[in-house]
Amino acid sequence: MTIRCVIAMTLFALAAAGCGEKPQTGATARKSDAKPWEGATSPYAAPDWKGGDETAWEAQMRLRAQGQNEYSRIAATAPSAAASKSQ
Repeated sequence: MTIRCVIAMTLFALAAAGCGEKPQTGATARKSDAKPWEGATSPYAAPDWKGGDETAWEAQMRLRAQGQNEYSRIAATAPSAAASKSQ
């Protein structure tokens, strides 16, 4: 009976130890007040973007947004509406 009690207490202690919560801190300190164009040197950055150049950053953002605009994407591939009405 004593061995069962010791085994049960050991299992309970191991189960209780597994319920602890680890601190969830970031690996790097992020500076939230930095300007976006002063960004990091990331391997995922666009090849023509230069860090620290505000005008290049704004041009890159405009280009990315235009690539997500359905009207401009469809207009480049579809025939014009005027040509289809004249037929």
